[in-house]
Parts: sequence; C-alpha cells; structure tokens
Amino acid sequence: MSIQVGQTAPVISLFDTDKNSVVLGGPSDKNTVVLFFPLAFTGVCTAELCNIRDNIASYNNTNAQVIGLSVDSLFVLGKFKDEQSLNFPLLSDFNKEAAGAYGVLYETFPAFGMQGVSKRAAFVLDKAGVIQYAEVCPTPGDLPSFTAIQACLAGL
Repeated sequence: MSIQVGQTAPVISLFDTDKNSVVLGGPSDKNTVVLFFPLAFTGVCTAELCNIRDNIASYNNTNAQVIGLSVDSLFVLGKFKDEQSLNFPLLSDFNKEAAGAYGVLYETFPAFGMQGVSKRAAFVLDKAGVIQYAEVCPTPGDLPSFTAIQACLAGL
C-alpha cells in the first residue's frame, strides 16, 4: 500500500545527477513535489518530465520544489536530464529505498517483465514533510493530474 495523505513522508537520502547526497522528506523551507517515474528515456516519462520543465514557473510561484525519482542509475539520469534540458533535480533510487518506503514499487513491471521498477506516482509534501497529496497512477501509461497537484500547492 502506498503512503497516504496525512502521513509523514519517509526521510531518505539519495544521490542526484551531480553526485550530491540529497535528503528527501523532513522539514524544508519549500513544499516539495515528488514524482516517481518508471524509467528514463521512455515516451511517457519523457512527456511527463518535459511538461514539468515547461511549466516549472507555476511550481516556483507556489514556493515548491520539484524532484523526480526513478530506479535508473544517477549516470543514466544525468544523461536524460541533459538531453531533455530538465530544470529540476533527478534522484537515483537505484536501491529502491524510496519507492519501497512510499509503496510504489512494481513487483513485476507490466512491460518487458522487469522487476523492481517504480510506479508512476506523485506526492506533495508540505514544509513540515507531511503528505498533502498522493496519486499512484493505475498504469505506467497514465500521467498524474498536474491540475490537482497545482491545486494542492495553491492551498498550502
């Protein structure tokens, strides 16, 4: 079962594409949008993250930071971030700690029979690290509701 609205987000340290350790969860000076996506360089994941890239000002205007996570290595994510000109951090959940803690890990990914791939999911953490929005997409081809995420952020 995935983490629910009202629960405190797990505190997890992951590496970003610049090889820096980043703490996800816990108190922050900004609200945080956490986007789990299955795999870099795939069509739906690219569309999702490019949508965020193209609309980053709307997140910045609500005092929110956006962070993307996948089980890809930080090196793959670095190449993906560069090629797509993504303007927000991508974190490597290679060991599946975050996806496991959030309850968004496929036992077997619907495509190609891969095991240990994260589901597409979106969470909004307030400044105290409490989950204010949680959406786990029914299939990897579905996108989270960007409108609902924005509405949540506007209310914080």
